Amino acid sequence: MSSNPVAETVASLMPRAKAELTELVAFKSVADFDQFPREESEGAARWVADALRAEGFEDVALLDTPDGTQSVYGHLPGPEGAKTVLLYAHYDVQPPLDEAGWATPPFELTERDGRWYGRGTADCKGGVIMHLLALRALKANGGIPVHVKVIAEGSEEQGTGGLERYAEDHPELLEADTIVIGDAGNFRVGLPTVTATLRGMTLLRVKVDTLAGNLHSGQFGGAAPDALAALIRVLDSLRAEDGSTTVDGLTGEASWDGIQYDEEQFRADAKVLDGVGLIGSGTVADRIWARPAVTVLGIDCPPVVGATPSVQASARASVSLRVPPGVDAAEATKLLTAHLQAHTPWGARVSVEQVGQGQAFRANTSSPAYQAMADAMAVAYPGQRMQYAGQGGSIPLCNTLAALYPSAEILLIGLSEPEAQIHAVNESVSPEELERLSVAEALFLRNYAAG
Repeated sequence: MSSNPVAETVASLMPRAKAELTELVAFKSVADFDQFPREESEGAARWVADALRAEGFEDVALLDTPDGTQSVYGHLPGPEGAKTVLLYAHYDVQPPLDEAGWATPPFELTERDGRWYGRGTADCKGGVIMHLLALRALKANGGIPVHVKVIAEGSEEQGTGGLERYAEDHPELLEADTIVIGDAGNFRVGLPTVTATLRGMTLLRVKVDTLAGNLHSGQFGGAAPDALAALIRVLDSLRAEDGSTTVDGLTGEASWDGIQYDEEQFRADAKVLDGVGLIGSGTVADRIWARPAVTVLGIDCPPVVGATPSVQASARASVSLRVPPGVDAAEATKLLTAHLQAHTPWGARVSVEQVGQGQAFRANTSSPAYQAMADAMAVAYPGQRMQYAGQGGSIPLCNTLAALYPSAEILLIGLSEPEAQIHAVNESVSPEELERLSVAEALFLRNYAAG
């Protein structure tokens, strides 16, 4: 990075950043309290609140949101008449999945091959540290030229909408001129990227019942309707032969006109096994940023080990549908529900329960904040121009904020580039990305204040 006082300060703070991220990663802050103790999430929330207080934030509060989790809020006053910027991250994380699949323990930050491994390092505890680094760098170099609000969410990964509902009930709390969502990622390491669109999502549970109880598969199999087989039929109806998502009434022909995603690069990023084809049609960017995508997240049925020769009376699945900008998530939920019901065979009883939902998002990339960020990223990433990408994931809060504050500019940056493997085993963050993006955010705040 070029000699720049802000960059030099961030570089000097990186050992402290690593120590802090190590402490934060150690909290098993999965906001599913059937799996992980509530105290772990509450401990992480207190850690963030203490960090904000140490930086001079006022009105620091643990907000009890309607889904039973806590979001952390703080306000750092800037110069009189200055603009207000809201910095967002979340401290909750995905479950570690198969802990045996991790090369090092998921809740112990471990350095390996120049990256820092651990659950939440990139998504999104690293985002909390990124915001702290940017603010510290400005403090050490003339001060912070804007009013800063920070909100760290406690249940983003669950999609339960606690912070969205809290914000709707307290609309003045998060009001800002510009909002920086630190929960996205560069298109690849070293290529500065803002995320211009997010797909929305809906999450459903579908349950199929056919019998009063399980039956002997020799005595009854062949005539007795098998609930698991019925469920498999239903789930298979959600895909065309080429793997494209097919939900009755939902179109999937849109195309992406921003940065393109090379197919071989995508295969490498996604670690697709040799000889296995990609699914869907159109460009890779079309498929992951501009079109709907269904995923079966889990099935409740007997595991192979311990299974008995039985016709199953009941089976259940969790089905996620990502919906692109331009598609209303509530309408997509209705269409998916109707599709599941219509494609259940043999008159089997089917029930569909909605678990989560979030709208898609499209940013206004022609706004002054985007120019301020482009200029900042050009300094933080010498020789690179800021790129616009989409993200297949969903951040429902973006739409809530866009609806509450229609004049606010919303930018999405972050540490979740492909090598980070967020939501998978062996999640990691690139410390170079953390350093550069912290510099970019600091310079952005300075540029934006001057604009």
